[in-house]
Amino acid sequence: MTDYLLAHAVDQLAEANWMFAMVNRDEDAEPPEYPTPLRRPGDDHREEAGVQHLTTAGEVAEFFAP
Repeated sequence: MTDYLLAHAVDQLAEANWMFAMVNRDEDAEPPEYPTPLRRPGDDHREEAGVQHLTTAGEVAEFFAP
């Protein structure tokens, strides 16, 4: 359980840093690459799950819109 919680905490921190970088980048600059989630023990099908990531500033803004 500890490995899963720690991996989740690291993933959330990486996503928060990515969001901060997306918001504070120059509009003309290339967007930073979305962080790759850490593997969990026994989780070999994570890539096959079709996890969708927000990759543009517009998608991030839509996600946080009320």
